[in-house]
Amino acid sequence: MFHRTIDVSGHTVFYREAGDPGAPVLLLLHGFPTSSHMFRDLIPLLADRYHVVAPDLPGFGFTRVSGSFRYTFDELAKLVGDFTDALGLKRYAIYVFDYGAPVGFRLARARPERVAAIISQNGNAYEEGLSTGWNPIQTYWREPTPANRAALRNLLTPELTKWQYVQGVTDESLVAPESYTLDSALLARPGNDEIQLDLFLDYASNVALYPKFQEYFRQHQPPLLAAWGRHDPFFLPPGAEAFKRDNPKAEVHFFDTGHFALETHVREIAETIRSFLAKVTF
Repeated sequence: MFHRTIDVSGHTVFYREAGDPGAPVLLLLHGFPTSSHMFRDLIPLLADRYHVVAPDLPGFGFTRVSGSFRYTFDELAKLVGDFTDALGLKRYAIYVFDYGAPVGFRLARARPERVAAIISQNGNAYEEGLSTGWNPIQTYWREPTPANRAALRNLLTPELTKWQYVQGVTDESLVAPESYTLDSALLARPGNDEIQLDLFLDYASNVALYPKFQEYFRQHQPPLLAAWGRHDPFFLPPGAEAFKRDNPKAEVHFFDTGHFALETHVREIAETIRSFLAKVTF
């Protein structure tokens, strides 16, 4: 696996890359509060057959943005689109997780001809997929007051970061401690808390786009796999099942784990992905 950077519109995007550049491309998009590090074990299990590329989104990992970058999901998606152009990626399957889902779905709507397939691992596009864990953030959407913003700071603490990794996991010792420890260290960088709070607020734009995402699924019927940690405290199983409403051929698989399903079930998920992508035309 290679660890690279590339200049994209004046920003320095860090990404992990493996596999034959001539092979079908799989673009991996991470979520909150992690980075492409979450794919460290998955990439080697797919790189024999696919050209795997996993960038760090702005505000996460080792990507560095310049100037007055606006931390919105529209801007994240634009930068990812520019990143694929900079690498010359013309067609790809996308693996989306958490924040990576609204980023990837925006990309798919804007460039449907480029997206060969979608793998959603706890990447939501339906309101029934939102748990009550979103209530404090939804309060902030309705009333973006300083008090409601401050109330969300506990979501950025090391304790809550670890909780996101281990909640719903049958054996906590399966979760590598460097995962949530690295995330916590990067979240603690000066100014990063304000970036994350801005993205919490802008997440409302994703929910507003759910009908448009669903329209895309209905209109384009992309091959779609939902690989879901059944005990996710944020994105519920009905959100995975709902894909079949708009895309009847969607495949849905549940795993006995939580939000960060790759931490405990990476081999099972990799095998499911390989079987799914074997039927996809790139």
